[in-house]
Amino acid sequence: MTALSLSTRKATPTAIGYAGAVVTVLIWANWILATRHTAETQMTTIDLGLIRYGVPALVLAPVWWRTGLLPKGVPLRLLALMVCGSGALFFQLTTFAIPFTPASSAGILLGGSMPLATAMIGVLLFRERLDITRWLGLGGIVAGVVILLARSLYGVQISWAGFTLLPLAALLWATYTHAFRRSGLSAVQSSAIIAVWSFLIHLGLAAIFGSSLTSVPLPEIGLQLVSQGLLSGLAATLAYGLAVQALGGTQAAAFTAITPVLATIGGGFLLGEEIGMAGIAAAIVTGAGVALSTGLFARKSAQH
Repeated sequence: MTALSLSTRKATPTAIGYAGAVVTVLIWANWILATRHTAETQMTTIDLGLIRYGVPALVLAPVWWRTGLLPKGVPLRLLALMVCGSGALFFQLTTFAIPFTPASSAGILLGGSMPLATAMIGVLLFRERLDITRWLGLGGIVAGVVILLARSLYGVQISWAGFTLLPLAALLWATYTHAFRRSGLSAVQSSAIIAVWSFLIHLGLAAIFGSSLTSVPLPEIGLQLVSQGLLSGLAATLAYGLAVQALGGTQAAAFTAITPVLATIGGGFLLGEEIGMAGIAAAIVTGAGVALSTGLFARKSAQH
């Protein structure tokens, strides 16, 4: 273990981990709705990225200034996986796909796929064993996606971006989860480094492709500063990091089961999207499947 990991990795109380997981999924559901809303504005994904990572990069500047952009003791491959997995690449994929995907479907394809991908990486790369509960959970996730697919064929249309890019983004997030656990960084340190690197990447993208932030109305920028910058970029990243440290990646990922349900409800009440029985069924089945697939209930059973 590196000197950095010895000095930064501290035991996080379980209660804080649960609180962090709940805060994360609440913010993620809001983030999906806010990103859906940007489809009605002139803001580009680059504009959103500058806000999303600029705010936490500024707030956490003392942290990344102290650790450096390339922290000693952290392998470059882990750092790259973290920045790609929850930073610039993840954000560009999701913000491109979400505006073309109903909120309920985005919650399923992203929130449902995240813990599935986390579990599969654990099985394939780290030789974790799946019990019958987890296999049932995987079956539930597949059933939810099938319901969603049927819904798109006979009712609400879901673009190719939703079906391809959101699960890919979920795989990136799962990769980040495993890389963060092995980096030796604290939740605050990892959030700071991911934010500053992602902000620099978006500055480069803005220099090449341009930005429309100067022509966006101030109320809209204010909304995104709160939703993308303070909540999603800063609070949710810190909260998820604390959840992973306290509960482990598998159990922390289980809480994303709540995201599809919250996104479905929010899409219906706040954005006026048609939910329907198929959307409700897909959200519930996928949410239950995610919780089972991560082994949350199996762990509890083993402890009692």
